[in-house]
Amino acid sequence: MDRYEDENIYLRLMTDEDTEDIIRWRNSDAVRKRFIYQALFTRQSHEKWVETMVRTGKVVQMIICEKKGDKKVGSVYIRDIDAVHHKGEYGIFIGEAEARGKGYGTAAALLMKRYAFSELHLHRLFLRVFADNAQAIASYEKAGFVREAYLRDDVCIDGQFRDIVLMAVLAEADTEENKRKS
Repeated sequence: MDRYEDENIYLRLMTDEDTEDIIRWRNSDAVRKRFIYQALFTRQSHEKWVETMVRTGKVVQMIICEKKGDKKVGSVYIRDIDAVHHKGEYGIFIGEAEARGKGYGTAAALLMKRYAFSELHLHRLFLRVFADNAQAIASYEKAGFVREAYLRDDVCIDGQFRDIVLMAVLAEADTEENKRKS
């Protein structure tokens, strides 16, 4: 399926027409400072990402759109898709400042989980987040991700070591949670 939706947003597969928005969003300080890899994006680096990762099936990247006004507000992806071990790494960014704080991140995570488990047949979806990003951690927990590890001084950003929280959700855990809600 090429589109997943809830009452407020929908996810659609990224296209070449989204390149300028992806570059603009990813290079904004509000987004870039939340990523482990903080290098500035260029058209060439994005096109290389698409060619070597998206088109080879190592990544599925979607655009988050508000239903009201059909406006693009960010992107969500599953990278390093491992068909042997049935897992992938989740990532997200809300690029438009006015779209932050509306619950779109949690909604997108819920939709992408459904996609990962039903379409990609993954067993495990995991993510890495800076330990001091309490808002993101809370959003991920609302979407069913569980903290699995606390990695002290795991990455070095601008000469400063930063802690990372590793979180994940399993397909079975997601299925059990849905049964309880029914």
